[in-house]
Amino acid sequence: MTALDPVRPTTLPAAFAAGLGGAVPRPVTPRLPVRGRPARRRRRAAAGGGALPAVAPLLAAHRAAYPDADEGELLRGYEVAERLHRGQLRKSGAPYITHPLAVAMILAGMGMDTTTLVAALLHDTVEDTPYTVGEVRADFGEQVAVLVDGVTKLDGERWGDRAEAETLRKIVLAAAADLRVLVIKLADRLHNLRTLGFQPAHKRARYAAASQELLVPFAERLGIHMLKREMDDLAFAARDPGGHAATARAVRAALRGAEPAFGAALGRLRASLAAHRVRARVAIRPRHLYAVHQEREGELAGLRPCDAARLLVLIDGGEQDCYVALGAVHAAMHPIAGRVKDFIALPKFNMYRSLHTRVISPDGDLLDVIIRSRAMHPVAEYGIVAHLREAGPGAVAGRRDLVWLSRLLAWEPDAPSAAFLDSLRADLAAGDVAVFTPAGEVVALPSGATALDLAYALGPETGDLCIGALVNGRLAALSAELRGGNVVEILTEPGAAPSEDWLRFAVTAPARVHIRRSLERRRAEEAAAGGRARLRRALAGRGADLLAAEARGVSLAVARDLGYGEADDMYAALAAGSLTVEDLLARFARA
Repeated sequence: MTALDPVRPTTLPAAFAAGLGGAVPRPVTPRLPVRGRPARRRRRAAAGGGALPAVAPLLAAHRAAYPDADEGELLRGYEVAERLHRGQLRKSGAPYITHPLAVAMILAGMGMDTTTLVAALLHDTVEDTPYTVGEVRADFGEQVAVLVDGVTKLDGERWGDRAEAETLRKIVLAAAADLRVLVIKLADRLHNLRTLGFQPAHKRARYAAASQELLVPFAERLGIHMLKREMDDLAFAARDPGGHAATARAVRAALRGAEPAFGAALGRLRASLAAHRVRARVAIRPRHLYAVHQEREGELAGLRPCDAARLLVLIDGGEQDCYVALGAVHAAMHPIAGRVKDFIALPKFNMYRSLHTRVISPDGDLLDVIIRSRAMHPVAEYGIVAHLREAGPGAVAGRRDLVWLSRLLAWEPDAPSAAFLDSLRADLAAGDVAVFTPAGEVVALPSGATALDLAYALGPETGDLCIGALVNGRLAALSAELRGGNVVEILTEPGAAPSEDWLRFAVTAPARVHIRRSLERRRAEEAAAGGRARLRRALAGRGADLLAAEARGVSLAVARDLGYGEADDMYAALAAGSLTVEDLLARFARA
């Protein structure tokens, strides 16, 4: 085996190990030995008739992960989708069915279940054909219907400019019930990015930008790095074709010298691992192009192999063996102080677990090394998909790596369409820092987040009542910027309330949405109180009592007659000048 060979865990689909080769492969056919009852599978497949040649690669990929899967359902899903999309073409001129088939193939390569693949085949039928969600439910069952409905776009003619925001809001809500909705959406976006070259230039740039701002962060949040890497690179190519081409040339040139450049380091590292009695495989892992472009800020002159690739050490053992391997790496090559990151003891928000270190190679280059066990590798590459495959879609609720989704759901219903996408971009922003509560809870926040953002991350009630914070035991203002590893206690006080000033330093969407809502509620209450006082004085001048009228239900009846839901809404309208005192006095007199 050479240093560039992929490493394939023996108990998982080969696609789960594909990330070791660097670039994400196009639809992968896993190579596990086929188990189960081949004769019965052949009988099921034979029922597909003429559909079999087109769908055979999908069946083969799915069979490798699920030898006993019901291929008949896949065939039926393909046949229905092909019939409904017949006559429709992609921008490339290819039959439209090639798109849902490609999406299903991406998901099969990731090891997704039969229900997900059937939904992927049907995911555009409700949007682009007369087929309805009810018909999907009748033909394929409730789970497939929920998934198809979740990824179906809202009607642009009906929703207008709000369609994009409300469609994404709908996907988020559906993903809360079944994460497979979001996984299908990501695979759908990946294939659309792969075929983006057939779109006009201005649409390519806009679509790529939206992908990097909204969909790629979702892939990262779910830990699906094999999707994130390819989506990043494809979007980079669409947004900056020249920069992408230049980076690709520079990386190819650098990697041509990878074997000799890494040779001495590999030799020392393998010898040190053996001396420490650690069984492991070491591979050169090329970095994806967008990561290189970002790190170098477009400056590609003198790009060396160590800038274009890292070493991945895959351990045959457990967590302790990873730490022993870290010691072996540092014994072989001098470590750079402060550049060790322990994502095993403190996993990232998406449960990514590995050890990262930077060392000086025998040739004097700075070299990044990643260490993880075989058990950690599928999660590091496929994130939540690995958990879905092992435990099923119903077993991921309440996971710590999905707390971000719960917090997103806590604020998104209150955000108007116009603000939803901007708030979502901010909430999904990269560069998260992990802070701790005194109880040991880990909370992921975006870079630049303040103590106030943490307060609202812990809950709207905590946020609305907060007055300050203790950061590492020291008193700090709510505007204090938090850093990774800080232990933060939020101080609250009954009767406290949000201030307009808070919007100046609140960073996260949950904080800003809840602050605005609290301020609007308070302004509405103040307006209602002012309008009520004005009406009370006017009625008293005529010898009438507003309190008695309220007790008899007169105020509410007048409000409803004017089209207001509550009496307070009517009082607020009076304060705002939308109603006159004279009009209300006349109505109260008639009541």
